Amino acid sequence: MSVWNYVVTAHKPTNVTHSCVGNFTGPQELNLIIAKCTRIEIHLLTPHGLQPMLDVPLYGRIATLELFRPHGEAQDFLFVATERYKFCVLQWDGESSELITRAMGDVSDRIGRPTDNGQIGIIDPDCRLIGLHLYDGLFKVIPFDNKGQLKEAFNIRLEELQVLDIKFLYGCSKPTIVVLYQDNKDARHVKTYEVALKDKDFVEGPWSQNNLDNGAGLLIPVPMPLGGVIIIGEETIVYCSATAFKAIPIRPSITRAYGRVDADGSRYLLSDNAGLLHLLVITHERERVTGLKIEHLGETSVASTISYLDNAVVYVGSSYGDSQLIKLNLQPDTKGSYVEVLEKYVNLGPIVDFCVVDLERQGQGQVVTCSGAYKDGSLRVVRNGVGINEQASVELQGIKGLWSLRSSTNDPYDTFLVVSFISETRILAMNIEDELEETEIEGFDAQTQTLFCQNAMHDQLVQVTANSVRLVSSTSRELLDQWNAPSGFSINVASANATQVLLATGGGHLVYLEIEKAKLVEVKHIQLEYAISCLDINPIGENSNYSSLAAVGMWTDISVRIFSLPNLELMTKENLGGEIIPRSVLLCTFEGVSYLLCALGDGHLFNFLLNISTGELSDRKKVCLGTQPISLRTFSSKDTTHVFAASDRPTVIYSSNKKLLYSNVNLKEVSHMCPFNSAAFPDSLAIAKEGELSIGTIDDIQKLHIRTIPLGEHARRICHQEQSRTFAICSLKNNQTSNEETETHFIRLLDDQTFEFISTYPLDTYEYGCSIISCSFSDDSNVYYCVGTAYVLPEENEPTKGRILVFVVEDGKLQLIAEKETKGAVYSLNSFNGKLLAAINQKIQLYKWMLREDGPRELQSECGHHGHILALYVQTRGDFIVVGDLMKSISLLLYKHEEGAIEELARDYNANWMTAVEILDDDIYLGAENNFNLFTVRKNSDAATDEERGRLEVVGEYHLGEFVNRFRHGSLVMRLPDSEAGQIPTVIFGTVNGVIGVVASLPHDQYSFLEKLQANLVKVIKGVGGLSHEHWRSFNNEKKTVDARNFLDGDLIESFLDLSRSRMEEISNVMGVSVEELSKRVEELTRLH
Repeated sequence: MSVWNYVVTAHKPTNVTHSCVGNFTGPQELNLIIAKCTRIEIHLLTPHGLQPMLDVPLYGRIATLELFRPHGEAQDFLFVATERYKFCVLQWDGESSELITRAMGDVSDRIGRPTDNGQIGIIDPDCRLIGLHLYDGLFKVIPFDNKGQLKEAFNIRLEELQVLDIKFLYGCSKPTIVVLYQDNKDARHVKTYEVALKDKDFVEGPWSQNNLDNGAGLLIPVPMPLGGVIIIGEETIVYCSATAFKAIPIRPSITRAYGRVDADGSRYLLSDNAGLLHLLVITHERERVTGLKIEHLGETSVASTISYLDNAVVYVGSSYGDSQLIKLNLQPDTKGSYVEVLEKYVNLGPIVDFCVVDLERQGQGQVVTCSGAYKDGSLRVVRNGVGINEQASVELQGIKGLWSLRSSTNDPYDTFLVVSFISETRILAMNIEDELEETEIEGFDAQTQTLFCQNAMHDQLVQVTANSVRLVSSTSRELLDQWNAPSGFSINVASANATQVLLATGGGHLVYLEIEKAKLVEVKHIQLEYAISCLDINPIGENSNYSSLAAVGMWTDISVRIFSLPNLELMTKENLGGEIIPRSVLLCTFEGVSYLLCALGDGHLFNFLLNISTGELSDRKKVCLGTQPISLRTFSSKDTTHVFAASDRPTVIYSSNKKLLYSNVNLKEVSHMCPFNSAAFPDSLAIAKEGELSIGTIDDIQKLHIRTIPLGEHARRICHQEQSRTFAICSLKNNQTSNEETETHFIRLLDDQTFEFISTYPLDTYEYGCSIISCSFSDDSNVYYCVGTAYVLPEENEPTKGRILVFVVEDGKLQLIAEKETKGAVYSLNSFNGKLLAAINQKIQLYKWMLREDGPRELQSECGHHGHILALYVQTRGDFIVVGDLMKSISLLLYKHEEGAIEELARDYNANWMTAVEILDDDIYLGAENNFNLFTVRKNSDAATDEERGRLEVVGEYHLGEFVNRFRHGSLVMRLPDSEAGQIPTVIFGTVNGVIGVVASLPHDQYSFLEKLQANLVKVIKGVGGLSHEHWRSFNNEKKTVDARNFLDGDLIESFLDLSRSRMEEISNVMGVSVEELSKRVEELTRLH
């Protein structure tokens, strides 16, 4: 049963909704604070750019984000208000680097009509009060007392019902607001009011201004000494105050965002809906405003917020494209632009549609999204794990080991690649043409398998084979010294660094040698009770050439031991348990923390914290990386150390926030790997896999990789076709002519590897692409793309006409095979029992694919079902059809073969305005609706009465806080049959804020355990600003608010792994489960995404 669901974010929101700049973390520190709908990020401005200081979730959707400084404070406070009418005042705590709540409260009213134009939250420049416009006809005031504390809020009646904007004016002896509003004749005016705090009422303000530009929509209050307000319209910009009125015409545009440049407010940056950036200058003689000037600076992403930082550097936050950090130059570039982009911050929002595909055919899904809007539209390929980009490869069978060597100790690059086979060793080197060719190192034994190779001090090389350790000059390549294994014994395993060699022979003998100039010196030899399976002396202490510790893995007692060097005294012994021997051990340091990694022969990996001075091991954790033996190697990328675990599921181990993370590598099976940093292939890895040796570079190490394919147009629907290796998208392009904007809609075909447009089919004027699928029909072996369209005419409320187009891909081109006119918009298409099921306005229509007498095929209507307001979202399974309606929630239909008819079986009688639906299993259907909630309904097929059978029962409810545009079955990660996570069905969703999330259906016992864990976490992890988790996750719409049920908050549960050890223990005690067991169970869940 899919009743018990776990909701987790795989990709956090990236849509920037608000930003502000001030001295928040310290009186001298300049901060940029960014809101991404449900998250707050705090950055510090440094000479090298923006440095992130904090990124926290907020239990609410942010409606207002403002910095202010109460009297007597040295730094700014942050005021946040949420869409569900909670507010809080946050202050930075420098010692713990956390946010502390100075004040919080609820500003909702029992009655009141929420404003159409969104909430407005403003703070008086002299910090006398906070003003909120939340409901039509009311202005809420939260006054400050003289100590800067907030007092009780009250409402003042506002006559103006259609408010477009409200701001506080600067330099007024009494707090004064300026209101931009529309009257019932659609004319727009500005009025000012003084707020009389004692009388809790408005007093007519000093001035007003009637009959402004019809498109006036934004007020910018100007600081003293100028004062007054700028009113931004679509065709004019006006400066207005008690004493002055100045206006200038502008090119028609809608201004979305503004940012003040100077403290005195004489210059402002404005950005419009085409992403064009302008500078507005107020010209003035002393305090007298003489006029306005506007200059075009260049183009950015379509901005939702602009924050001027310092030294001509500006942050442009965007909801429709990537956010940017730009520099404004004094001189234009060759294209006449003053804008230089310094950095881009990826934004997947709004994800209008996406599909899940396995392009590399590895059993790992990738999500391809339709992201962004207008000119910032793009496709994004989102993949979990690390990508290796192959640069070169050569066929080689049976590789048993790989090592890279430099030709001298101080050489910055590697020259040789030593490749070991079962009975020989080959040496490859880069030649002048940058090709790998075979060479010789005379002092090496090439007729046997190499066990270990290493650059040593004094321009020397070390080779360890089964019968000897050889010391060779790296310049003359001659043998300098040799240590032979005692007769009757052979060397089984070995490890070395620049000055030391540690090896084990049969019978548990452990021998330690030191490397001197042209000399190998045996320093110590001990015998252990069991045979040795693996060892490591990677230096992780102060000295990078010498290790004071040795890690040794043992047969028989299955243990790992730490010995001290040079005297080989046992410091620690840790029994691993089980019967699988350790195959690879590694001493390593991540982010200044020392670890011992120990890999077993069955694909499991232990990691321990290692105390370098005592050799003590603690905080043991175990993860499963595959099913085959693992070999561990360190490599560095971007100056940080990572570990590569080669096995049947190669993994990169890295550290973030002092937590070890594991990332899949996009290769099938890797037997050996070594870093190979040559002049031709800098920072590369040499990788031995099934029959070949390849050299490749590694992507940035992080969990999700995003590849961007900019389209310059807005992709709205996407679909993949495996057979033709193509994607098809429905997109629209905005064409700006001198006097009007026109839209052209297309169906475009893209190659699924290069993402290049290979064919385009233009749609008619006013025709929109609404749906697209790839499908085949009964009695026809071809695979088709079917597209549903609508004619969106300006004079119609609802489209009355559309088309269904059937294309086939031939020679990389879209060929139109058939078309069918419809009496409305084709909102959804589904392949259904070899036929085509379409949702057309309020009806569901089934078409069959028929051969006409004269040869071509066509769609013929078979049957239909009426009874929806608008059938927007349809999913099918077998003969069942689940419909998500514009406003009538979810209904379930059944196609009856005998009668050739579609009938309604059951429906949810709640009024939910749907945004997406999906079928979780035969009986449970998942829906998302426009108040940012998720819910599940169940079909009651075995209920006693018809009335109950005809009702879909709501079984789960949850407030996601995100607007979901699409659900799709699939997974972002490799599904491993052996791990618990492999058995859990998942659905991926994409949202307007650029979130990619996962809904996983859990078995009941696991759900109950996690529900208990969540209840305990809520007590320990307090929401930012004192906001309540229970309130945030409660299902909420205009009619009701009910507690979440049968859904768990995966983001909260997985934050358990970020808690301090003491907090973890606190929860472990209440749960009666060890910290290790809790961590293991939560880590399993993180592998769902």
